[in-house]
Amino acid sequence: MLARIDLRGSTPTLAELRRALPRGGTDVNAVLDTVTPVVHAVAETGTPAALDFGEKFDGVRPASVRVPAQVIADALAGLDDQVADALRESINRARKVHSDQRRDTTRTQVVDGGIVSEKWIPVRRVGLYVPGGNAVYPSSVIMNVVPAQEAGVGSLVVASPPQKDFGGWPHPTILAACALLGVDEVWAVGGAQGVALLAYGGTDTDAADEPNAVLDPVDLITGPGNIYVTAAKRLCRSVVGIDSEAGPTEIAILADDSADAGILASDLISQAEHDVLAASVLVTDSAELADAVDAALEQQVAATKHRERVTTALSGQQSGVVLVDDVEAGLAVVDAYAAEHLEIQTRDAAAVADRVHNAGAIFVGPYAPVSLGDYCAGSNHVLPTSGSARFASGLSVQTFLKGVHVIDYDEAALREVADKVVTLADAEDLPGHGDAVKQRFAGSTRS
Repeated sequence: MLARIDLRGSTPTLAELRRALPRGGTDVNAVLDTVTPVVHAVAETGTPAALDFGEKFDGVRPASVRVPAQVIADALAGLDDQVADALRESINRARKVHSDQRRDTTRTQVVDGGIVSEKWIPVRRVGLYVPGGNAVYPSSVIMNVVPAQEAGVGSLVVASPPQKDFGGWPHPTILAACALLGVDEVWAVGGAQGVALLAYGGTDTDAADEPNAVLDPVDLITGPGNIYVTAAKRLCRSVVGIDSEAGPTEIAILADDSADAGILASDLISQAEHDVLAASVLVTDSAELADAVDAALEQQVAATKHRERVTTALSGQQSGVVLVDDVEAGLAVVDAYAAEHLEIQTRDAAAVADRVHNAGAIFVGPYAPVSLGDYCAGSNHVLPTSGSARFASGLSVQTFLKGVHVIDYDEAALREVADKVVTLADAEDLPGHGDAVKQRFAGSTRS
């Protein structure tokens, strides 16, 4: 089922590794011509365009963009008790982890009378996108909302596609998760038009003089979505900040012959069931383990609910087994791949994990599956994809904070370094910069 790439007996360069490793992904450029008119129309006319496109693409038009408070309350009241308990546990664990990520102001005295501080200011207003599609994702509500709240964001809105089966509102489980988190502003809008409405704002279908009729634009948009959502985020990023351009989900597993083939197979399937474009990659120095995983996949895929989707993902060019000489070579492979999710299932897994440079999140040993991180580890599951873990991080409190330097120099401190400033300004042929310093001491003798 999984294609094989045999790197044993070779020492490929980094460039060769990147070319050799399985990689799928999507071509965002291919849909820009489709998405650009949507974004432009919403930018020009706001809510009517967003609702028109939603009706055209999804066949549903909500009575208003903003979900009424009673609809959110009813969704929570109707939530299954076990699901509610599980969501509360997920929220509590996420809060524990993300509350520890808060940053304090630093204050550096450069010289007497010269101080530079760095203060961390929350983004004023954020839009958190929660997709519809193949599954319902209340966990994505948690993963977006909790770090924003812990960062101190004062105003946030969750946007999620309206659903025909639920009166034109987002899925009730999404709304219930919002209620559990204390989120009272939810927009029934999705896709590229939803991203554009978050970026540009508008007026709801309610009377213009109603307090909730104004749909304020946001300063930052976070959250995953399909290729059209990603394209819209790209087009709007000159107007708002975005977290990333998320591609299809992916898992890589670095394993040796101590790993359990059945566990590895189930973990590969767990990501493959997200999407036909999802990537599942096993890196191992044991051909026998690879054979055992293939056998386990045959059995488990036949029994899994979404077997058609899973089979397509596992047999796609983005998935496969990479055979290497040893764990050391395997580390080079997983660093070159830079997976969204990386599991380490080897002897002394913690020590091996400590040597990884590139991964969105690292899951250590057989009892830390990606599924745990998706829901209840306390970590965040909004992670960099498509190799961007080489330079990017997952969603965190830091995503919603701006580091601002505050420079406070008195006269003596400026005077002490004024000649250096003038010298550097002249060296860069920017005499006005130097003059701005000289003007402060005009009529006096500079030391």
